[in-house]
Amino acid sequence: MRFLIVVPFFLAASLARAEAVAPAAFGKVFELAGISLLCEQTAPLLQRGLPDAQQAQLAKAYASAQLCGDLAKQLAGTFTAKQLQQAQTLLESPLAQHFTAAERAVGESETELASYRAQLSSRPPRAERLALVQRLDSAAQTTALATLLRYEVGKTQAVLALKAKGGSIDEATLSSKTASQHAALQASSQQAVQSFMLFAYRQTPSEQLAEYAALYEQEPIKSLLSASVAALPKVFAARRAALK
Repeated sequence: MRFLIVVPFFLAASLARAEAVAPAAFGKVFELAGISLLCEQTAPLLQRGLPDAQQAQLAKAYASAQLCGDLAKQLAGTFTAKQLQQAQTLLESPLAQHFTAAERAVGESETELASYRAQLSSRPPRAERLALVQRLDSAAQTTALATLLRYEVGKTQAVLALKAKGGSIDEATLSSKTASQHAALQASSQQAVQSFMLFAYRQTPSEQLAEYAALYEQEPIKSLLSASVAALPKVFAARRAALK
């Protein structure tokens, strides 16, 4: 009987390994979840104000495909094809597409967005509406990802400045010296993200907004985003270590 119990165990483990996905399988779900956008924004943020030669180096070292590829490698062993397909199905749903379209439309209304943000202090949103936006922000990890991007870019810029002077710094010391900046970055990121959401979804009924927040609270998406937020600092640290 002991042998009969052990055999299914090894069979189950073998099947679990067989279901593990290749890093390339994350491409579409990264795009739908907004993670690809974070990878795309990294190099341009780092390149600001730098000479052409250094911009070229950073464009190569922080290429979007390479960053997201490194992240996918970090996550590949912990997700199955079924989990990724479930997340993709949710993010491709008509509900998700409606909100994606609303977000993209903001690009055509940047002046209106700026005006809307200026009015928020004197005309704050209803408490219930703000709570829904905060719920969505938390579920979608939007502020967390925006903060992480700005924080990791800042750390990398500090390393570049040190290297330009012939200095160096280890990752633990770098994190310790920059930790105080994280809270300020989080506060400003949260304000920007939530005002953007309030503006982008201003014509969307609260019931629909609640449904969208619930979509991001479902386990396949929740696990993907939480794992990405946890793994991205390691990806950025590895990129920094490879800088010359």
